[in-house]
Amino acid sequence: MAPPRDAQREKTSIRPMQLNDLPANAALVDRFVRLLDEPADPRMVCIQARCDHGVKSVDIDRPMLGLILRGSKWLRCGALTDNFVPGDLVALAPGVRFDAINRPDTAEGRYLTLSVPLCDEVLAAARLMWPQPVLPSGLGFTRVPAGALLHELTALADAVEADNELRARLAVLNLLVQLAQNGATDLLLPPTPGLSAQVRQLVAQAPTRAWQSADFEQALGTSGATLRRRLAAEGTTLRDLVTHARLACALDLLYTTQWPIKTVADRVGYKSAESFARRFRERYGMDASAIGNAAPERV
Repeated sequence: MAPPRDAQREKTSIRPMQLNDLPANAALVDRFVRLLDEPADPRMVCIQARCDHGVKSVDIDRPMLGLILRGSKWLRCGALTDNFVPGDLVALAPGVRFDAINRPDTAEGRYLTLSVPLCDEVLAAARLMWPQPVLPSGLGFTRVPAGALLHELTALADAVEADNELRARLAVLNLLVQLAQNGATDLLLPPTPGLSAQVRQLVAQAPTRAWQSADFEQALGTSGATLRRRLAAEGTTLRDLVTHARLACALDLLYTTQWPIKTVADRVGYKSAESFARRFRERYGMDASAIGNAAPERV
């Protein structure tokens, strides 16, 4: 005799949802979230925020590629604006300035983006593979759904899980070429750094150093007068560049660590947390605490 229908129902177990149950795009996003939540891999840079915030006038000297994993992003470069949700890739051209609003999701209370590493060697290889001259599009950024690049992104996740540096670089190389075919050719623009970019790069390597004009003159092989004249032609000064480069380092630390504000200030050359907070607010139009990652100060 068959057991009563209620007894059959009681014996039926409910299987928890697995990644394989999700649509391919969502499964890939959740896979990268899991990889980022595991012990840190230095190649996997996680940009995270716990609070809804807006940041303005962010300058980048190198191409950047981010995969939105949690929350949402609004981005503006010049007259171009767009919205990004989990599963969207944002490709930012080198040399752009952008404004952004990052919003954590309601389920987990965090904004999370994977910053895909773009090393010089892989960028150079992608330029060699591209069959025609790369011309600037003038767009500033491109949005590409991850669903259009499932194969390349899955290969990257596989390489990270296997801790295979060569496979990871090959995956990023394929990703760059496919992104270029989807319109993000600005990622392949050859580096043409002006003097301002070179100064920022030097400061970023040692933000706590007490930089003087003589340091840059020696590093760049130029005189003080020539340095000042060329920077003036680029619309800036050495003092402003050093300040902005230090604050850019601070912005990275606030997104990628949970260090207290005072610690971040010290790591970028500010002995006074109050002075740092004031400069940061002037530069980016938000408080340093607005991102929401910083641990409370120890008393």
